[in-house]
Amino acid sequence: MYAAGDLADPHGTHKICFDAIFAALKDLKSSTFIDDCWVWLYRGAWQEWDVSEIDMAVPLSPDEVTKKTNAILHHQSQKDRVMFQGEDSREFWLRARERNKNTAVLYDALGLADYEAIEAFKRYIY
Repeated sequence: MYAAGDLADPHGTHKICFDAIFAALKDLKSSTFIDDCWVWLYRGAWQEWDVSEIDMAVPLSPDEVTKKTNAILHHQSQKDRVMFQGEDSREFWLRARERNKNTAVLYDALGLADYEAIEAFKRYIY
């Protein structure tokens, strides 16, 4: 399962979804299949995990970056300027794209493979 790990969302949507996922996990705790379920947290467009906190890094090709950008642009609440953007005037899709690109640059600097972008996840152990 994937969930937003940025609980500072000013709308509170990320926290509501996070709480719903963990309420469901609590209800399913006695089910045997739940032992094989993992929860992966991702960050929003504003912030990325520190490299030392990343548990799973998913390389993205240029085509996959374009597909991700298009998916963001199809999401009505994300296609235009966000309501609470802070001091960063970039649009959401551009922030997300540049965040993934910067993560790839960090991995490259560590001597790892060079990718167009990397989507980073942190495992949440419940």
